[in-house]
Amino acid sequence: MKTLPILLLLVITSIFSNAQDAQEILDKIDKNMSSKNRVFTSKMIIHGRRTSRTIESKSWAEGEDNAFTEYLNPAREKGTKMLKLEKQLWIYSPSTDRTIQIAGHMLRQSLMGSDLSYEDMLEDSKLQDDYDAVVVEKEIVNDRNCFVLELTAKTDDVSYFKRKLWVDTEYFVPLKEELFAKSGKLLKKTELFDVVKIDNRWYPRKIVFKDMLKEGDGTEFIVDEIAFDVDIPDYIFSKASLKK
Repeated sequence: MKTLPILLLLVITSIFSNAQDAQEILDKIDKNMSSKNRVFTSKMIIHGRRTSRTIESKSWAEGEDNAFTEYLNPAREKGTKMLKLEKQLWIYSPSTDRTIQIAGHMLRQSLMGSDLSYEDMLEDSKLQDDYDAVVVEKEIVNDRNCFVLELTAKTDDVSYFKRKLWVDTEYFVPLKEELFAKSGKLLKKTELFDVVKIDNRWYPRKIVFKDMLKEGDGTEFIVDEIAFDVDIPDYIFSKASLKK
């Protein structure tokens, strides 16, 4: 029986090792970024071509499937509520006193003129559940050593088929990310800042999103306060809560 050349064996071993290391990195990222549940207040600063505007909100999230957001400011957005139950999304508008379901092609539309889509709001699953990954190199981002990971979706049921992450080698939080379509087209970029330790996890307090297909200078998402693994009443994640 012929044996594989030593060089080929080394290449195969290296590829397998990189894949294993990448999955371990994804696991550490998920432990930082995911939680049983969380409650947070935040502001979204949308930088348009000429002006910027700020939207403040409070959100409750349970695992990967359920989330509820109430918008607090400015006045024209106040009272708007959004409910996510697994892969379904509803929005209540106080100005019309109507609840509509966001589905199909509407999910790709901009959320309140920001660089986030409704689809982005639905995707909150763990990276290791949706993607295979390999470590391709190391780079420095904002004076921090980073692993560079390339991720490929395990199925077509995700918004971004390929992703490239720059992950802090000490904190295991992504500091930069590029999101691609299956065609290879770059769709979005994100940068993460102000990484702090909260309880036993590292977490970014600020994320800057840039939709590469949209004009403007991006959208800042700033977490003002956040609490992990707290008790949330069951009624929060119900359609009845939209009109309360």
